[in-house]
Amino acid sequence: MKVKDGIIGLVVGDALGVPVEFYSRENLKNHPVTGMRSYGTYNKPAGTWSDDTSLTIATMASIINKKCIDYTDIIEEFIEWQKNNKYCQEETFDIGTTTYEALTSYTPGSTPFCGRTDYRNNGNGSLMRILPLAFINNIDYKTIEKVSSLTHGHKISRIACVLYIEIAKSMINNSNLSIKEHVKTASAKIMEYYKNSEELIHFKRIFDDDYSKGISSTGFVIYTFEAVIYCLENTDNYKDAVLKAINLGEDTDTVAAICGGLAGIYYGFDEIPIDWINQIRQIETIFDLCEKYEVVCDEYL
Repeated sequence: MKVKDGIIGLVVGDALGVPVEFYSRENLKNHPVTGMRSYGTYNKPAGTWSDDTSLTIATMASIINKKCIDYTDIIEEFIEWQKNNKYCQEETFDIGTTTYEALTSYTPGSTPFCGRTDYRNNGNGSLMRILPLAFINNIDYKTIEKVSSLTHGHKISRIACVLYIEIAKSMINNSNLSIKEHVKTASAKIMEYYKNSEELIHFKRIFDDDYSKGISSTGFVIYTFEAVIYCLENTDNYKDAVLKAINLGEDTDTVAAICGGLAGIYYGFDEIPIDWINQIRQIETIFDLCEKYEVVCDEYL
């Protein structure tokens, strides 16, 4: 069940990273994360997920309920999370600035595509929640871009989401390829489709598989994506991939969530440490959602 592989992989990575978000790389080098921690940055119990998971499952819930991608319904579910604590375990926390600006600018009856289009609005807030689209058989690039544009409308963010989904779909459909081959295959499709886009220059290190100038793990969508691919390509199992992502420091929950989503698909659910899964609060809710989403994807999408 690839939905469960990817979504549980994402949720576990998110929860592992929450307690040390914004910790420096030096701090984590001296005190590395090796498993679930309690409290930390947001003073939350072990197994608490953040906005990464909340917005991912909000997307899934909307698609399950509507049996299609309804952009207005998705953004209204996001607002239910932001205003009314839906899709979180206690209360909403860690909402990104660009996401907040988009959700607070939406009014019923207006366009749902509220994502700012300035270069500075290229945080990783749409990349972190886009994974559910990978399980829809005939998803097209324009739809992926529109789902990104609900909160993040700049073309860099939109292309990043498309590339992420292409890598995930390659992993879903071609189990005999290496991670590097999945990235290369997806990158070739992106380079062809967006060949006239000047924004492709920002993805050059991913396309060239060249991280010789070092890895940043901050919230800029390109740096996040580079960190994810670097961690996946330099480990050989789910556990090491997400721990490597977290111990880079800075935006630990999101880098680990995105990395965990792909690592979950690539290595499979059974390779995610069961003690980590068992510490996720309300994990049965996520399992149930994954099962329902798989059915909807198979029957309607």
